[in-house]
Amino acid sequence: MLKIAMAQMEVVPGHPDVNTATILRFIEEARAKGADVVIFPEMAVPGYFLGDTWEQSAFLRDCESYGRDIIAASKDITVMFGNVAIDWQKKNNDGRVRKYNAFFIARDGELVQPDNMPYPYTIKTLMPNYREFDDTRHFFSLQKLARELGTTPSKLLSPVTLKIRGQRYRAGCLLCEDGWSDDYEFAPFELLEKEHLDFYVNISASPYTLGKNDKRNRVFGRQAREAGVPLFYVNCIGLQNNGKTVYTFDGSSTAYNEKGDVVRTLPEYEEALTVLPLAEMKDMAAEPESEEKDIAHIYRALHYGIRRFLENIHMKKIVIGISGGIDSAVAAALYAKVVGPENLLLVNMPSVFNSATTKGLSQELANNLGCQYMIIPIQESVDHTIKQLEETPMVNLGTGSETYLKVSSFVAENIQARDRSARVLAGAAAAFGGGFTCNANKAETTVGYSTLYGDQSGFLAALADLWKYQVYALAHYMNDVVYGREVVPQGIIDIVPSAELSSAQNVDEGKGDPIKYPYHDYLFRSFVERWQKATPEDVLEWYKAGTVEKNLGCEEGLVQKYFPTAADFISDLERWWNLFTGMAIAKRIQAPPILAVSRRAYGFDHREAQNGAYYTRRYRELKAELLAE
Repeated sequence: MLKIAMAQMEVVPGHPDVNTATILRFIEEARAKGADVVIFPEMAVPGYFLGDTWEQSAFLRDCESYGRDIIAASKDITVMFGNVAIDWQKKNNDGRVRKYNAFFIARDGELVQPDNMPYPYTIKTLMPNYREFDDTRHFFSLQKLARELGTTPSKLLSPVTLKIRGQRYRAGCLLCEDGWSDDYEFAPFELLEKEHLDFYVNISASPYTLGKNDKRNRVFGRQAREAGVPLFYVNCIGLQNNGKTVYTFDGSSTAYNEKGDVVRTLPEYEEALTVLPLAEMKDMAAEPESEEKDIAHIYRALHYGIRRFLENIHMKKIVIGISGGIDSAVAAALYAKVVGPENLLLVNMPSVFNSATTKGLSQELANNLGCQYMIIPIQESVDHTIKQLEETPMVNLGTGSETYLKVSSFVAENIQARDRSARVLAGAAAAFGGGFTCNANKAETTVGYSTLYGDQSGFLAALADLWKYQVYALAHYMNDVVYGREVVPQGIIDIVPSAELSSAQNVDEGKGDPIKYPYHDYLFRSFVERWQKATPEDVLEWYKAGTVEKNLGCEEGLVQKYFPTAADFISDLERWWNLFTGMAIAKRIQAPPILAVSRRAYGFDHREAQNGAYYTRRYRELKAELLAE
């Protein structure tokens, strides 16, 4: 009876030595458990998101060398693993050496060649070139190779015949995107389906995205059911990045039987190895569908991502500026769970505009967490900065004339924010021996509702891919489930969100941020996360049809509540669109790395240019029509 092991390993990007050691350890474990086959993830040797490290020939040679170590370790066991494959005699379209994203199979120290492939490995067919993926920049696809050889991918894509203990098995080998073929001109799975296979294997390096696992179970379960054979999906865990955006890899490796049922799922964010007897899978009971709320998955992604990020940069202590607001409170509760309260310093930095209410809530939060706490008032230093700016003459060296700067109330707000971050938090972090956080949420990041070199500063923006309503949901989840007690004070959850930078943002009078989160969260989300991104033209079409809330997914009645007239609605729309496509882009470019959880995170996932706001012809027509009514 054929026994197949799925090895869910942590892949450390750019460190083939570490990854190979993990692979060799898992091979021994699989062998000890009687497995005939052990499956590892896509790019298990080098990692996946490496930037232009792929252009280093020395690194590529190292990956080949470690790949040979894995092949040599395959005595009496079949090892399936992902690695970069190099044809040193050929070039990619950019003139650099030819590289393939490849699926290797080794047995008894030798590679097993797919039936019709010109190489002793399977080459990835479908190259994702959207969101965070940039495969075509570095890798030559099977489609390109087929054209080069004067044939078709269907002629090259072929099963691998395995000879194990006197039996022959035919395996269909796929690499990640090859199983997600809805929008491509052909489907590798369907091509292999004609080959009378015994099972499929999909090795993946698939970053966590909210809701992706449910969709994958639908897609891969249907594939297994229609083919009538089991399918093994093996994904890695770990943290990888492309500079500006940081992605968690959750694993969730899954075995589907020939009925399409999920019969085994490996845990999120944990290394694990499981062995399944192939012949018994059809009789295995389907695992119950998870009833966990989305926020539970988001919490695990954030906790794991923060923990691994800190480990990667060797940071053990954290400083957070807390205001008595929800974002900094949730950040504090998160980091306290990761580093421990003894390694967390919370700093409250009140000015004359901070109420006794928020100062008291900050103290209550710190008490609940049992962490380190400081209160450093900033008004004296803010006043000093303003005084220096207004009383220091500005000399025109060409004419010798002198003038003086005038600090407006808006500039004074920015000085407060920068004094807190650039002076207090940066200094406190250095003295404490750690780093300070950026606590911005996704709504603020969308429209640049933050201060450059102020509250937008920090080493990581862990909440910047969460809308405000998700931040509140996370607060409730941590209180109810993670801590099992009220850590984020209910007062912080109830109070109006406010930056408290002026008397116009007095929380005791119910005055807060200009962003109306119950509506704007969803409006801003339509700009970013819809696959066909919304523009003001789309929004005005919805307004004209009376379907804004339906299309955005927000609560009914909010448009009329917030915007009594078409002029009010259009003014608000243009205000935020101008910021989203204007100054906010410059701020996002300078923002800290963002930890991704959504289907479209800022950074490398959402690529943008500083071109300024644009309104289509149809938008201008709609605007004129609505304002004339």
